[in-house]
Amino acid sequence: MTKSHYKEAGVDLNKANELVKRIQPLVRRTFHGGVITDIGGFGGLYSLNCTDMEGPVLVSSTDGVGTKLKVASWADRHDTIGIDLVAMCVNDIIVQGARPLFFLDYIAMSQIDLDLLEQLVTGIVAGCKEANCPLIGGETAEMPGFYGENDYDMAGFAVGIVENADIIDGSTIHVGDQIIGLASTGLHSNGYSLVRRIVLEQMGMEPDKLIAQCGRSAADELLEPTRIYVDTVLKTIRQFRIAGMAHITGGGFYDNIPRILPRTCQALVYRGSWKVPPIFAFLQEQGGIPDEEMFHVFNNGIGFVMVVDPKVAQDVIDFLIAAGEEAFRIGEIVPREREAPAVRVVLR
Repeated sequence: MTKSHYKEAGVDLNKANELVKRIQPLVRRTFHGGVITDIGGFGGLYSLNCTDMEGPVLVSSTDGVGTKLKVASWADRHDTIGIDLVAMCVNDIIVQGARPLFFLDYIAMSQIDLDLLEQLVTGIVAGCKEANCPLIGGETAEMPGFYGENDYDMAGFAVGIVENADIIDGSTIHVGDQIIGLASTGLHSNGYSLVRRIVLEQMGMEPDKLIAQCGRSAADELLEPTRIYVDTVLKTIRQFRIAGMAHITGGGFYDNIPRILPRTCQALVYRGSWKVPPIFAFLQEQGGIPDEEMFHVFNNGIGFVMVVDPKVAQDVIDFLIAAGEEAFRIGEIVPREREAPAVRVVLR
């Protein structure tokens, strides 16, 4: 009988063990008081004794990076894509007013590439440190025959905590409230199937090709990491009453803002009320993208929104700017007719 070994089938268990040894020092840099286990166990342990909340509620989120992964492979640059992975999860957590507690990751590829995986984890660690969110576990799956030779996929999982009485769900939003937009760092992690079609396929751009409108190479612009809003948002909600918040991701303005609006309210967003990064005009021109589609696919320079009472709107903006954000008053809440859309983007 022919003897078979797992390695001959494409799975190298020794490499998997070597990966854990490599990334342990990186991952430990994200730990803080709630973590009570080391990396490499069957499950990550986190103690809730670090909180003195009377009615603690756990908030969870999971997400990926989408086809921005293809752009990372196109540019052969993988050390920041992990920041996007963390951002997509923790920015969703803070929408409810929750503080991220911990993060887990899942990475799958055809065969383990230790150098590539170290780059990916380096980005995840950087994102976790920025979000003050320990990376307490993960999984690396080696799946020969399932993924292409140079393909990989990533998923992230975040858990946060909020006092039950402090949950922000948009239920108190009312007509007259103001919409504050926090600037994005560019595309973030959405719309990349369309971006790749325009930039990589139709234009055939190489990673080091300059996008003149942006003053940067294609790789630098397209791989700019998603902004993590955790620190400034948590500081803001401690100082001001925020009626609702939304993370502007896939679906843009039209799909994300309605998730927090009462049915009687419409969000009126004023074009021209914020600074739009040049990458969006570049994509719209090169791809012939209609205005409405731009606001349905991309963030157009606004990565996160807050809805606040008009009496404190300017104070909130000033606070956000002092905390290092670019913040703009981008719209207001108006009455919504029965058949009217939840969001309208108009010229002021």
